[in-house]
This record gives sequence, C-alpha cells and structure tokens, in this order.
Amino acid sequence: MARLTKKQKEAQAKIDKNKLYSLEEASALVKEITNVKFDASVDIAVRLGVDPRKANQMVRGVVTLPHGTGKDVKVLALVTPDKEAEAKEAGADFVGLDDYLDKIKNGWTDVDVIITMPSVMGKLGPLGRVLGPRGLMPNPKTGTVTMEVGKAVSEVKAGKIDFKVDKTGIVHAAIGKASFSADKIAGNAKELIDTLVKLKPSAAKGVYMKSIHLSSTMSPSVQLDPKAV
Repeated sequence: MARLTKKQKEAQAKIDKNKLYSLEEASALVKEITNVKFDASVDIAVRLGVDPRKANQMVRGVVTLPHGTGKDVKVLALVTPDKEAEAKEAGADFVGLDDYLDKIKNGWTDVDVIITMPSVMGKLGPLGRVLGPRGLMPNPKTGTVTMEVGKAVSEVKAGKIDFKVDKTGIVHAAIGKASFSADKIAGNAKELIDTLVKLKPSAAKGVYMKSIHLSSTMSPSVQLDPKAV
C-alpha cells in the first residue's frame, strides 16, 4: 500500500469516518481538504440498489447542473451543411461532417461531446469501436442525436451532463470544481441526486440510494447521509 503524504494525512484527519455528513457539510469539507495546485474537479459517486445487468433496472439520464461544470466542454457537431450555422452560433467548437468522420477514423477524439442528427447516425455506426469506449457515441436518450442542434449545443455548454450506472451499481459524475463555492457544489450535487431519485426503476427493490460519496481530485472521499439528502 502506498504511503500517505503529509498533506494526505492532514486531509484524512479532518474527516470523521464514523460520521455521515449533510450535503452542505460535505461540500464545505471537500473544499477544505483539497490541496492540489490546480483547480480540482469535484466528483460524486452514488451507489444504487439496482442490478444494472437487468434492462429494467438500468439507470441512465441527463441533468443540467444549475451552476455548470466549471469545465470548458469541447463540442463537435457532426451535421449537414444546412445546420452548420446553427451549430456555430450556439458555440460548437468543431462543426462539419465528412472531414471530421475521416479524422475520427484516424484516431482523433479530442472532444468531450459529439452532437449529431438522426440522418447522420448511419455514418457513425462504423466508428463505434473508436467512440464507444471513450463515451463519445451520440445517443438520442442523452439528447445528442437531435434536429435541434443549436439547443443541444447550448445545453451542453451550459452544464448539461449525461450519466449511467456502471456494472457495479455506481453512478459517477463530475459536478464542478473545487474553486466553486460550497453552495454551488451542493446545488449541483442535489440536482443530480434529485434526478436519480426520479429515475428509480420500478423493478428496484429495497434501499435505492445505498451510499453517496463526495470527493475532489486526489482527495479522500466524504460520505453523505443518503436519508438527509
């Protein structure tokens, strides 16, 4: 096991491992224990009482964080010429079609989100092996395959994120930066948690929200009280 640095020990000492924190307390504490030299991401991990292997217990969705992600999200709009101006006006970083499809075939994936139109999805199919593992394949369920290209680009730029429960039953998401105020971190976390509650599958039995942890890049995690949240 790797030895803890002095700063890591100091951070660990500030967390009461026997306590379940409120969202407000945890948000303030994560800021306090973050001591890296860059603006660390703040992440949330929610363990759900679902079996993701069963289709009727899959939890997936989108949420617009009220205070944004704090990240400059790079958006590629793969659209036909008649939609290019709309995508550019909405703030897409890259706009086009065939040229970018060729770049992706050659391994280029320097974007965070790809937004496209239903008529273009057929061309993206063969690129699934490149885009799929990186979480870049557009999906109608997350609003990234749409005729309302401008609206989709604007929402992503404003803080819309998509999430999906992993095979262990945990939803991981970046919900802001350590430079955010504690109120903003808490507000973004609450928006995601509220969305997860609304998405509870009817097939899920027993306790739905088993645990919630908040952390920042390279910091220890702070456990929240799911009932209080």
